[in-house]
Amino acid sequence: MKILNHFKSNSLLKHLLLMLMISFLVFFLVYNYLKLYTKHNSYVKVPNLSGKNLDEAISILNNNKLKYEVLDSSKFFIDIPSYSIISQIPEESEFVKKNRKIYLNVNPKNFQKVSLPNVIQITKRNAESILTALGFKVKDFSYIDNIGKDMVLDVLYQGEKILPGQKIPMNSEIDLILGNGER
Repeated sequence: MKILNHFKSNSLLKHLLLMLMISFLVFFLVYNYLKLYTKHNSYVKVPNLSGKNLDEAISILNNNKLKYEVLDSSKFFIDIPSYSIISQIPEESEFVKKNRKIYLNVNPKNFQKVSLPNVIQITKRNAESILTALGFKVKDFSYIDNIGKDMVLDVLYQGEKILPGQKIPMNSEIDLILGNGER
């Protein structure tokens, strides 16, 4: 019986009410602080940066209080100016919060450099297919006296001999020096 009387006492009701009010106050303060901290309902529209120069895009992002990161773009497009934006993530017209990082794919200055494969002592036909598969353009053929007919003896890039393993830009024009089959 004493226990039931204890639950009917005013002090217990006061403490329960006080505990409930403090819990509500803490919840209210934390909830409102999180809304301020996360900048709830404060968005910025992502601008269209496609085709713009990198410096111009950076200026636009800074004006909109957005951060950026340039992603390495290994693919070079001839018809797009160097250092211009190819694509962006997130896309244009999306809403993001201030200081959000925008990832930019930029057209590089030139083609990526690729190692020249070893095509010495390989037939013209095989060497040509290997080089074109890697993105090189075989421009001219020169013949010198050598017993191996149509065998690649040297590779020229811009008029200079280059060795296998040397890096030259993809899509470069290469000349091959071949044997003519005579001694």
